[in-house]
Amino acid sequence: MALTKRWFAIVVTWMTQIWGPVTIRISGDESVAGEIRPTEGGGVQFNFPERLVMIANHQIYTDWLYLWWVGYVNRASAHGHIYIILKQSLQYIPIIGWGMTFYSFIFMSRKMATDQPRLAYRLKKLKQTRTDPSGKEYRIPMWLLLFPEGTNISGNGRRKSASWAEKKGWKDPEHVLLPRSTGSFFCLNELKGTVEYVYDCTVAYEGVGRGKYGENIFTLSSTYLQGRPPKSVNFYWRRFKLSDIPLDDADEFDAWLRAEWYKKDALMEQYLTTGRFPTMAGSKIDFIETKVQTKTPLEILQVFSVVGIAGLVWHNLQRFGGAVGRRFGFFV
Repeated sequence: MALTKRWFAIVVTWMTQIWGPVTIRISGDESVAGEIRPTEGGGVQFNFPERLVMIANHQIYTDWLYLWWVGYVNRASAHGHIYIILKQSLQYIPIIGWGMTFYSFIFMSRKMATDQPRLAYRLKKLKQTRTDPSGKEYRIPMWLLLFPEGTNISGNGRRKSASWAEKKGWKDPEHVLLPRSTGSFFCLNELKGTVEYVYDCTVAYEGVGRGKYGENIFTLSSTYLQGRPPKSVNFYWRRFKLSDIPLDDADEFDAWLRAEWYKKDALMEQYLTTGRFPTMAGSKIDFIETKVQTKTPLEILQVFSVVGIAGLVWHNLQRFGGAVGRRFGFFV
């Protein structure tokens, strides 16, 4: 599955290169100094570990596509080992949603009573040890991507977030939603001892102005079918040691996560005011700018594997039975 997942990521990267070309502008604080560097030919290489948890604010439905690309350009390629926790409705997006289902992405109803058994089962698999031919134990590479806000920011989401902040007596962030800590707390506790770092990405899109919502501007259709992708996707990276995060008490974790989201809100304010996040710490380069594109033209040949991937996805969908078949037919 890791091989076909890599192929699928290359296909999505190629689709973005051809139909939704975009510049990625990258910077980060001192915690990631030396882990992100430019390469010859205008590319970028991340040097993140093989196993990590990634958290990000959720701006538009396709945030995860650009963050999956980060795994593709990582030194130890991770695009075949990424797992993303997403809301359940995204499972039914034509082609992309079916691929996500086949590749064991985790879809959530946002009801913990329903989601926790599913999460526990999947996380147990992701932290299992295996044994190589020499008898040495190891764990498979894994990038687990979480969006603690639970959904992308929207007018309705902002109103709910503001109402919740007022009820709890908390400060209401302006550019992000208050994070939901329960799922993140559960995931990090389940993975404790098997992952060393949490990587945090603050994401902003050029073309989404103050008080506007990216979901109304950059949709799958506008990006890939109408030739209106964002001009740039802006990433600001930070890193936390899992051992430094308060995971023994749910309330302490909730306060920690909320404090980090207020920092995100401040970063978003700087971006909206200046058009840039803070510059790269510990580097002579303020920002790394690159394009979402395949590493070499030869990789495009792997697009021909799409037929095989589609066949595998179709086979997987058949196992869901008649009900899912009717849904499949509806969305086509």
